[in-house]
Amino acid sequence: MDGPVCLEYQVEGDDFLAAGEASNNIKETLKMLGVPSGICRRAAVVTYEVEMNLVIHAGGGTLKASISPERLVIQAEDQGPGIPDVSLAIQEGFSTAPDHIREMGFGAGMGLPNIKRNSDEFGIETEVGRGTTVRSVIVFPQEPDRVTESQ
Repeated sequence: MDGPVCLEYQVEGDDFLAAGEASNNIKETLKMLGVPSGICRRAAVVTYEVEMNLVIHAGGGTLKASISPERLVIQAEDQGPGIPDVSLAIQEGFSTAPDHIREMGFGAGMGLPNIKRNSDEFGIETEVGRGTTVRSVIVFPQEPDRVTESQ
């Protein structure tokens, strides 16, 4: 890979039929690039969770992935309602999903905790009434520098 591979997806709010397509495409791209399976799994968790947050909570938004030899940067941006209390939102089990979403099997309050757990770097910028940006970085393991010995 010479330069970064950049992917961008527009995710529609409440579109559960298309939900997961962007995260699956990102995972397949990582596999094609030869990224180790453990990293692909972590990336799949992060991208799926941010994509579902766009579908469920934000009314849609943009999911971006930048893949370089050193890392994967995932960013989800929306113009949704924002997160009033980030420290509460990242607690396992906390959810603002309405009942009809929970009845579909979503909204268990594990999205942001799963994103954080599977990220090497994690950040949220949010403003109530303006939207949210979630950023995750997954660092790829690097091969140790080869040292040659003189004989």
